[in-house]
Amino acid sequence: MNKEQSGVLKAWEATVRKTHAAKKRANSIFGTITMANATDDDLENNNDKSDNISGEPYLVEKILPNGDYYTGQWYDNFPEGQGKYLWTDGCMYLGEWHRGKTMGKGRFSWPSGATYEGEFKSGYIDGIGIYTGPSGDTYKGQWVMNFKHGHGIRFYPNGDWYDGEWRRGLQEGLGKYQWQNENHYIGEWKNGMICGTGTFVWSNENKYDGQWEDGMPKGNGTYYWSDGSFYVGNWSKDPDEQNGTYYPSESSQAANLEWDPQTVYIELADCKICPSENVSIMPSQKVLAWYSAKTDDNPRRLSIDGRVSVGIERPDKMHMWESDDDSTDLTEVRRDLDSELLCVQVQHQHDDTNPKFNLELPLKVPQLGKRPGETISRGHKNYELMLNLQLGIRHSVGRPAPATSLDLKAAAFDPKEKIWTRFPAEGSKYTPPHQSCEFKWKDYCPVVFRALRKLFKVDPADYMISICGNGALRELSSPGKSGSFFYLTEDDRYMIKTMKKSEVKVFIRMLFAYYNHVRSFENTLVIKYYGLHCVKLTGPIQRKVRFIIMGNLLRSEYTIHRRFDLKGSSLGRITDKPESEIDSTTILKDLDLNFIFKLEKAWFEEFCWDCEFLEQERTMDYSLLVGIHFKEISANGEFVPCGRRSSSGNYENESTPPDMEEHFLDPKRWGTIKLGANMPAKVERTIRKPKSVFHLVGEQTGECYEVIMFFGIIDILQDYDITKRLEHAYKSIQYDPTSISAVDPKQYSKRFRDFIFKVFCEDT
Repeated sequence: MNKEQSGVLKAWEATVRKTHAAKKRANSIFGTITMANATDDDLENNNDKSDNISGEPYLVEKILPNGDYYTGQWYDNFPEGQGKYLWTDGCMYLGEWHRGKTMGKGRFSWPSGATYEGEFKSGYIDGIGIYTGPSGDTYKGQWVMNFKHGHGIRFYPNGDWYDGEWRRGLQEGLGKYQWQNENHYIGEWKNGMICGTGTFVWSNENKYDGQWEDGMPKGNGTYYWSDGSFYVGNWSKDPDEQNGTYYPSESSQAANLEWDPQTVYIELADCKICPSENVSIMPSQKVLAWYSAKTDDNPRRLSIDGRVSVGIERPDKMHMWESDDDSTDLTEVRRDLDSELLCVQVQHQHDDTNPKFNLELPLKVPQLGKRPGETISRGHKNYELMLNLQLGIRHSVGRPAPATSLDLKAAAFDPKEKIWTRFPAEGSKYTPPHQSCEFKWKDYCPVVFRALRKLFKVDPADYMISICGNGALRELSSPGKSGSFFYLTEDDRYMIKTMKKSEVKVFIRMLFAYYNHVRSFENTLVIKYYGLHCVKLTGPIQRKVRFIIMGNLLRSEYTIHRRFDLKGSSLGRITDKPESEIDSTTILKDLDLNFIFKLEKAWFEEFCWDCEFLEQERTMDYSLLVGIHFKEISANGEFVPCGRRSSSGNYENESTPPDMEEHFLDPKRWGTIKLGANMPAKVERTIRKPKSVFHLVGEQTGECYEVIMFFGIIDILQDYDITKRLEHAYKSIQYDPTSISAVDPKQYSKRFRDFIFKVFCEDT
C-alpha cells in the first residue's frame, strides 16, 4: 500500500470513529482494502473510459463525499449489479443494485446486530425475506414497502411465535399464536389483536371457541373442559351482560358447577401478545451519497436518524407577482395565524338535522355546483399573463429536441439546468410576434420534465392543445390559503398553480428523488407534475411569476358527488358551510368525513403509500384529495345503499352512464381503471355521536354504497420552514399540538399514514 492510499485509509477510519456504532468494525472491514477518493465530480462525471467504450458495469471502490464507502459494480454514475455500501453509522448493505437503488436480493445489517436478508425493490424491503432482530427474534415471510404484509412466521425473544397473515406490519387475517407455556390461539386477527372468530386452547386442554373483540371473548362462544363438559352463552367482561348455560358430561366434576366465566378473562390477561419491534431506521430511509449530492445552494445536513434535513429557508411573501426578496414579516405571520385561530373558535356542534350526525336522515345528492373558475378573457387583469404562459408552453414543448430517454444523467437535475428565452412583442428568430408585452421565459430542468411527460404518456400535441388551444384558461375565484393562484385548462385536464420561490427550491431539490419515485412505482398516488416555468416581465419592475403544471386528479366523465381534502389533523379541519349550501364542488375536510372507504383485495394489496418518500424529502402539509361518485341514485335524489335498489332503477342528472357496468366488464376499457382513478369500490357510512364530534373517524353503521373513487396526494412541496415552525409554536399554546396540521415531517408522515389506514380498509 503506497503512502497516498495509506493516507486515504486513515482519513476513512477517522471518519468512521466519529460514530460509536461503527468504531469497532472499521478496521476489520477495511484494514486491508486499497481505496481511491470519490469527490462530488466523481458522482456526476464518470471519467473511466472503459464505461463509455464497453457500456458494461465495471468495478470501483469509492470513499464518497459524505464519508460513506461503496465497493462493487458501477455504471452510468450509479451502482449497477453486485455491490457493498457502508454508512458511517455502521449500517451496511451487500447485494444487488439497479440504477443506484437496492433492487433484487441482498443483506442489510444494522449496528445493533439486527439483519435482513431477502428481496428488495427500489430501496424498500419488498418480497420474501428474513429479519433477525438484535435479541434473536426472527420474521420469515412476505414484505411490502418495509411492512410485513402477506404470510409470515414470527419467533419472539421470549419463546412465543406467530404463523399467519400480516397487514401493514401487524397480524391481520387468519393466524396461529403460541405462547411459551403451550397455550395457543387459532383464528382471526385485526390490527395486531385477536378479533373475530377463533379458538383459544390452554395447556390443560380446556378451550374457548367463539367470538373475540380486542383480545377478549365477546359475543357468542363455548368453553370446553377436557372431561367433555361445556358452557355455552353470550360472553362479556361486564358480569351483568354475561349469561349462558352449563352442560356437564357424565364424568364431569362437581367443581365445574361453581365455575365463574369471569375467570377466563383473568387467565387471558396473563397471555400477552408480544409487541412489534421498533426498527430505528429502514433501508429505504438511509441516505445514499449520489442522492444527497449538492443540488442547490442551501446547506443540508444528516439528522441523527440518517435522513436529509435542509437548511431553514425564509418563505416568500404570498403574492403572485414577486421579487427575489424572501424576507419574512413575523408580524404579518402572527396576524395571519390570529385570524385563522379566530375562525377555529367556531365549535363543531352536534346537529341532529345534519346526516353526518343522524343515521335516520338519508344521504342526498348535493346540488350541482357551477363550473369552477372565471374565464380569462380580454380585459381580465391576468389576460397578458395567460398569453405569456401559453406562448412559453408552446415554445418549450414544440421546440425540436432529440429523442427523450428515461435514463437521465445526473446533470439533467442540476439547479443550474434552465433555459431563458426572450419574447419581444415584434418576435425574434426563435419566437413569434405577439400582442402581449415583452417578457422573458424560463424553463427549469427541461430534459427532466420532457422525460416525465413521456413517462406519464402525455402526447405533446394534446398537451399543447389543452393549455395553448383556442379555449381560455379559467382562474379560480380566490387564491388558496398558501397565497397561490390556480388556473384550469378548458378541458379540465391540467391545473396550473403559481408558486413561491421557496416552493420552487424545494421541488428542484427533490426533483431527482421525485423522478425516481414515480418511475419506480407505477401506482404511486403522488400528484403528477408536467412542467416548471417562470415568466419575468422586462422593464423597471422586473416582476416574476413562477408556476407549475400538474394533472387534475378529479377530472372524470362521472359527476363527483363528494370531494374531501384529508390531512389526518383536526384543528380547523371542517368546512364553514351549512349542509344546505354544500354542492358538488365543495371541498370537505377531515371533520366532515362520514365514510370509510373499502377497496377490493386486489386493489388493497397494491395500496402502496408514498408517505415514506415525502418524509425522507422533509416535506409536510400534503393531503389526500378524494372524489366519490355514487353509482346508484333514487328517483327522489337519495343515494341508494347496497342491497336496496331504487324503485325506478334510473340514474338522475346523468351522473352515471347507463352502460356503467359494461364499462368495467369491457377489457378494452380496463386501461382507464387504476389505483386512484375510476376505481370501483364501496364506502361505509359513519356517524359522529355527541361524544365523538371531534374524532377523525366516526362510528361504522354497516350501511354501504357502491361508488367510483378518485384519489391522490397533493400539495407535496411545503417545507417545514420558519413560517410553519412559527405556526406550530403559536397554535400549540392554545391547542393540542397533535391536532395541528403544521408539525415536523416525520410526525406528519406517521399521523397521515395512521389516519389513511383507518379510513381505508379491505373489502371482505
